[in-house]
Amino acid sequence: MTLKHFLFRTFAIAAMGAAALFAPVSQAQSAGQQYATLNPAQPSDTPDKIEVLEFFAYSCPHCAAMQPLVEKWAKTLPANVVLRQVPVAFNASMADLQKLYYSLEALDRLDLNDAVFKAIHSDHQRIFEAKAITDWVVSKGVDRAKFTAVFNSFGITSKTQRANELTKTYNIEGTPSIAVGGQYVVSPSMTGSYQGTIDVAQERLNTLLKK
Repeated sequence: MTLKHFLFRTFAIAAMGAAALFAPVSQAQSAGQQYATLNPAQPSDTPDKIEVLEFFAYSCPHCAAMQPLVEKWAKTLPANVVLRQVPVAFNASMADLQKLYYSLEALDRLDLNDAVFKAIHSDHQRIFEAKAITDWVVSKGVDRAKFTAVFNSFGITSKTQRANELTKTYNIEGTPSIAVGGQYVVSPSMTGSYQGTIDVAQERLNTLLKK
């Protein structure tokens, strides 16, 4: 089985869990294209910058595999482009991992981002619920009381709600998926590879930068 076929099957399974998230915005992928075009295009949440959104889930093995490529690509983006990672929850069991990402961001500890992927996919630690997540974060040197307060805060709840809105608005059916400038969506199921996804996203970005 090719990577493309494997990814397609994985995305199809994820899509079944995401069926309730469909939104009025449509994605159209023409024959031969390796990306979908959004109609209508979506505005940026970051003023005066082109947004690149990576929809991901810590529990997703494809996201873990593509993470180093995303990090490398992010370092090459010009000043008028911002890359934001958007944690996706296709069901309630994924919600605490969303909160984990935004809590690390709020505490300026996204240096632990890669460690989360490693813990889940290499070390096979079941850090999917609040208690296990908190114990793991504390083991990495983060103060328990501070993390718990942030994790359960209104601000983190608001960010997860916005992530859910974006997932719905962009019709994200599987992870990883990359949205470029509110106009295009690219994923490994479309391109057949992780690097191909980055390459096509960069091509779409180049068209927007030329405008």
